[in-house]
Amino acid sequence: MKGFYAFCQKEQLETRRTKKIWLLLVIFSLFGLMNPLVAKLTPEILKMSFGENVPIPTPTSLDSWTQFYKNISQIGIYLFAIIFSGIVSQEIAKGTLIPLTTKGLKRGTVILSKWVVLYGQWLLSIFVCFGITYGYTLYYFPDQNSPHPWLAVAPLVIFGIFFSSVIVFTSVLANNQFEGLILTVLVMVVGYLANLFEVVKNWNPISLIGQNLAILQDKSIWSDLRPSLVLTSILAVILLFGAILIFKNKKI
Repeated sequence: MKGFYAFCQKEQLETRRTKKIWLLLVIFSLFGLMNPLVAKLTPEILKMSFGENVPIPTPTSLDSWTQFYKNISQIGIYLFAIIFSGIVSQEIAKGTLIPLTTKGLKRGTVILSKWVVLYGQWLLSIFVCFGITYGYTLYYFPDQNSPHPWLAVAPLVIFGIFFSSVIVFTSVLANNQFEGLILTVLVMVVGYLANLFEVVKNWNPISLIGQNLAILQDKSIWSDLRPSLVLTSILAVILLFGAILIFKNKKI
C-alpha cells in the first residue's frame, strides 16, 4: 500500500511537470466555454449567412449539451488518448521503471497506480468541462429542456473506467506511444462498428457515450443502459488485470 501511494504521487508529479494535466485542463475548459457559446451564436451566424427570411429555431439548453457531448465523444476522448497513450510504453523505453522494480516495487502496483491517476485525470477533465458548460448553460438558457444533466453525464464517467483500462492495456502491449494510440483507436473503431448491430448495442460500452442526450431529457432511458454498464465494468477489470499479467512478463 505504501508503494502504491508513493507511485501515485510520482505519477501526479510527472503529469504536472510534463504539463499534461495543464494541457488537459486548458482544452476541456475551452470546450466548456465553447459549448453554450456555439449554441448561442449559431442562429446569429446562420442569419448572417442566409438572411433573416430563413426560419431558424431558437437555441435552447439542449443545443448547449449537444455541443458538450459531441466535443467529448468526437474530440475529447481522442485528445485524452493522444496525451496518455504512452503512459507505460514511454517509461519502459526510457528505463525509468528499472530502479523502482529492482528495489521491490511490484509491477502490479505500477499498473494499478497508473490506472488510478489516469482515471482521476479523466474525472477532472470531464467535470471541469461539465461544470463550465453547466454554469453558462443555466445563464444563457434558463429553460426546462434538459432536466437531468447530472444523470446524463454519469455514463460518461463510467465509460472513463473502461477507456482508462484500454489506454493502460494498449500501452503495455505497444512498444511506443504511437502504437498504443493506434491500438486504442482500433478498440474504439471496433466498438462503433459493433454498435451497428442491435443485438450488441445494449451491451456495448460505446453506448455509454451515445445515449447521454436521451437521458438528459428522459431519465427512464438510464435503465436501458444497465447491460452496457455491467459489461463495461467487467471489461475494464479484465483489461486492467490483463495489463498487469502482460507487464509482469514483459522485459523492462
